[in-house]
Amino acid sequence: MKKLTLVFAVSDAGVIGKDGGLPWKIPEDMKFFRDMTMGHAIIMGRRTFEEVGKPLKGRRNIVVSRAGKPVLGCEVTTTFDAACELAWATDEEPMVIGGAQIYAQALPRATKILLTEVHRDVDGDTYFQLDRTGWRETERRRGTDTPDIEFVTLER
Repeated sequence: MKKLTLVFAVSDAGVIGKDGGLPWKIPEDMKFFRDMTMGHAIIMGRRTFEEVGKPLKGRRNIVVSRAGKPVLGCEVTTTFDAACELAWATDEEPMVIGGAQIYAQALPRATKILLTEVHRDVDGDTYFQLDRTGWRETERRRGTDTPDIEFVTLER
């Protein structure tokens, strides 16, 4: 089975976004994200790319967009399956970084999840509920600088 990792942060209520962005600013989580994704192919939806605003350095940026319009500094595919094939051509463990629709498509194929649990009551408009059935927790650690977050690794 080919490896595929999802990377995301979620509140206890399942919030992952608000107004096209993150509903929090947590430097420790951003560092974790950067450290985990550096050197990998990253797959994201068009809206996630627009939120980020530019290709992420040190990573192969692959954007899934139904329109298929070119994005400077990124490879663009019109389907999630095509994005995976592109990523697997150069990376044994590509990373999916959002958004909710892309996570939903990736979840059946995912072999690992790098999850930041944000133990805060936050307002949001984008949710992702993760059914942990079939997943085993292989690592958990509390944030060093931010005690109301936990970094969790799930594998299957």
